[in-house]
Amino acid sequence: MTKPASPFLPMEYSDEVAAAKARGAPIVALESTIITHGMPYPGNLNMARSVEAIIREQGAVPATIAVIHGVLHIGLDDAKLEELAKTQGAMKVSRADLAFAIAERRTGATTVAATMIAAARAGIRVFATGGIGGVHRGAELSFDISADLDELARTGVIVVCAGAKAILDIPKTLEVLETRGVPVVTYDSEIFPAFWSRDSGLKSPLMLNSPAAIANFQTMRELLGVEGGMLVANPVPEAAEIPREEMEIYIARALDNAENDEITGKAVTPYLLSNLFEMTEGRSLETNIALVENNARLAGEIAVALNVK
Repeated sequence: MTKPASPFLPMEYSDEVAAAKARGAPIVALESTIITHGMPYPGNLNMARSVEAIIREQGAVPATIAVIHGVLHIGLDDAKLEELAKTQGAMKVSRADLAFAIAERRTGATTVAATMIAAARAGIRVFATGGIGGVHRGAELSFDISADLDELARTGVIVVCAGAKAILDIPKTLEVLETRGVPVVTYDSEIFPAFWSRDSGLKSPLMLNSPAAIANFQTMRELLGVEGGMLVANPVPEAAEIPREEMEIYIARALDNAENDEITGKAVTPYLLSNLFEMTEGRSLETNIALVENNARLAGEIAVALNVK
């Protein structure tokens, strides 16, 4: 009986990323859900181009990750980036359904967890995003906990973010990360940030104040054989932040709306973000863009520092 041919992973590098890998240049991974699920066209495309340009300015190469028609793309040229930005109905893929999207030749945008998996598969050590998922408020009843936390515990990629999304239960999120053995480092602050706000009201487990120090910490973890990733929380620039006390009022209202409209599962986060955009008259999106750009800048610096180790 003839065995079926072994399947292969349909993975494609952009020309820029392939060239960077060939010469050993620093690369920064970028997720794609912020493009397909974060804001409408053409604002999403402008944001994506801006973030990639910032990474290049730091001396690193951006690699936006997405599944397009069943192919896992590590880096997108400008035409594919625009194609993705215009896509309607893309899947939002995490660890559970990344392989499904590829096997079924679907188009899907990668979450934090899926981007980490793809980045590690491609040998990319640093990833910039907006905010990670975590323990949802009321998780003691719903058991709604993001796959991002387990991925951080198992996949050796540095994730640069502006903290956990403030719509989550941040104290419980930090507790789970501690239990999973994930180092949480806040950049140049002793206070853990809360996405749109610089201050979550919680002390950061660890603090480092230079990209070189973060790179050295990761190198020591690898030398020790410690598995898993590192979370680097980078507070949003002060000029762009929305104070925590103000955001909590909006978040409480948005959560009530979600409960009344019976929103559950993967639909919760985009629903809440849409509510917050309306309540803040667009300020939440402006802050979101500012923090993503700020994270891209730091991630580029860390990738360059890692590259000289």
